[in-house]
Amino acid sequence: MNIHIIGGGNLGASVAIGLAKFSSNHNITVTRRNISKIQHLEALGITLATDNTYNIQQADVIILTVKPYQVDLVLSEILSVVKNKIIASAVTGLSTEALQEKIGNDNQAIRIMPNIAAQFGESATCISFHEDNIEQGQKVVKLFADLGTAPVIDEKLMDAATVLAASGTAFALRYIRASMQAGIEIGFDWQTALEISAQTVKGAAKMLMEEQVHPEQLIDRVTTPQGCTIAGLSEMESHGFSSSIIRGIKAALKKIKG
Repeated sequence: MNIHIIGGGNLGASVAIGLAKFSSNHNITVTRRNISKIQHLEALGITLATDNTYNIQQADVIILTVKPYQVDLVLSEILSVVKNKIIASAVTGLSTEALQEKIGNDNQAIRIMPNIAAQFGESATCISFHEDNIEQGQKVVKLFADLGTAPVIDEKLMDAATVLAASGTAFALRYIRASMQAGIEIGFDWQTALEISAQTVKGAAKMLMEEQVHPEQLIDRVTTPQGCTIAGLSEMESHGFSSSIIRGIKAALKKIKG
């Protein structure tokens, strides 16, 4: 496939890297006004351009990874030269219906919400599309399934997906940072504390993904009566560990919805 990514920021570059590394035989173009910051992508065979319309007529999928305020300007540049294209938008707050109205019936709107772990093949990319665009939607699902998981969700949950999957990356990293800091307090140097904390989270996530069970079932495996694990969990919960995470996710969603 020919994939045209408009917006070479953190997310656009991450998707491009992931597609180049983990998906098969795609021609990838990334556009950005200043390409000096993403020059390293060329080593992966990715084409860079400052013109959003560069080679866009050959694109099978156009991916928008721009800021909400940039959408109308970008579309004004490309719509005169594209027809019958899949336009997949990762723009926060832009509904599939609103995007379809903007691009007209000559193109198909798909909404996606990947995260920056795409470059490591570990994104949780939520996808939604109208029933009229099922064929095109499934092509996008197949594309992003190579970069992690790609669940199809209801359009009304896309804002929630932004918080859980995209903002959730920062939330998970904040836990690792806290665990690392605790590791330093109990005697480790920061590099070792970080290595242990990050690998432990990775291992826990892999167990969940592989076994497809509720987290409590795995927690029970490492929580023995009167042991250190239950003592630690009880102390965390007494200070609002779970409730603070839930409140943070809800606060982020409230911010998106304005």
